[in-house]
This record gives sequence, C-alpha cells and structure tokens, in this order.
Amino acid sequence: MAIEHIRARLAKQATIFQTGGIRPTHDLLESWIGSVGWSLPEEHQPTGYQPLATLFLKDLPYVPTALQSFQLVTLFVNEDLFDHLMEDDLRPYFEIRTYSDLEGLVKRDWQHDQIRAFPLIPKLITNDYPLWDGGGIPAEIEEEILSLEHEEELDYFDDIVEDLYPLHKMGGYPTFCQSGFDFGEDTPFVFQIASDAKAKLNIVDNGNFYFFYNPTTQTWHVYCDFY
Repeated sequence: MAIEHIRARLAKQATIFQTGGIRPTHDLLESWIGSVGWSLPEEHQPTGYQPLATLFLKDLPYVPTALQSFQLVTLFVNEDLFDHLMEDDLRPYFEIRTYSDLEGLVKRDWQHDQIRAFPLIPKLITNDYPLWDGGGIPAEIEEEILSLEHEEELDYFDDIVEDLYPLHKMGGYPTFCQSGFDFGEDTPFVFQIASDAKAKLNIVDNGNFYFFYNPTTQTWHVYCDFY
C-alpha cells in the first residue's frame, strides 16, 4: 500500500510524441520536429536560426497549466548554440513564438538544414515519474522512500517508477541525463525536445533541451544536458 500511495502522489500526466510513422498532412494541428510549418504573414525565419519544432497545443491530450493560454508554439534554434552549452540558461539562443489562436496563420516550409523533418504523433501517458536525482520529488515523499529503502530494501526505480520517457514530451517531468536543474516554482518545466535518431537529431550525446515557462512574467528559460 505504501508503494502504491507514493506512486499515486508522484505520477503526472504528459503528452509524449512518436516521431513519424504516418503520412504527413501539413495541416493545422500537425506537430513536427525539424520543421516550422506555420507563422503569421509578417513573420519570417529569423536570421542565423534553424527551425526546430512546431508544437500544436490545441487538442493535445494533455497540456501543462502554464501553457494552456497557447494553441501553438514554434521553435527556432540559433546556429551558434553549441558554443554555449555550458551556460545554465540557453534562452538567448532560441526563438520561441507562441500563438493564442490559429486565425491568420499562413503555411510555411521552413526546415532545418541537418535534421530530418517528421510529423509528431501525440499520445497521453499518466505514469510519468521524476528521476531520483533530478528534482521533482517533494521532501516528505523522499523521506518515505528513503525509509522504505532502509526498512524493506525498496528500490525507487524497480518498485515505484513504472517507466521513463526520454522523448519529445509536453508536461510531466523533465527526463534529465545528469543532475536536475530548475528555475523556481514560478517557472515550471513545460516540455522537452529530445535527441531523436529517426530525425537525426543528436543533442551532443543523446541529450535533451528542457523548456520552462513563467506565465505571470511571460518569460522562458531553456536548459540542456547530455550524457
């Protein structure tokens, strides 16, 4: 019962994305990796940036609270990003565009020069769990787990965590490669872009980009780690 109670308190919902496997439509509501497919008529691809992703939030099975005012997020990555990976906040090297409605958008064909563009298929999960050393476990639950490890030889990953999702993911927990990092309670983790063999996206060494958003100040932060 103790394990089930801990599991229920930790589990979060998230939308994970499968890369490819369907015939692309290029229609509204189709998310992509390696491509930005929509913008306002007056918007252009920013100079020195590559299209990274198109993420339609409208009609996803799960969207974190901090992003529920948006229907679309598009991402561009600066071509000099990999010279700055040791910085804690990589926000200056991303162009993040958000859209509260889809009216007036025009279709684009902006694709990354090196990443293979694929549509992303969303799927709801309800069993996303934090890494043990990645933050996200409340102190009182961590104490319960440590007590069970001592008294009953419980193993966090074997007995509590059902699965981990180092994928493109909206919501849930960041699937850190190293020790965790956060930008405070007011700026929660909202989604991650992961290394993706099918799309030929390798973030240094199977790493991830983690995106955090403060809806009050409308500010973004971006963190990266890798193996």
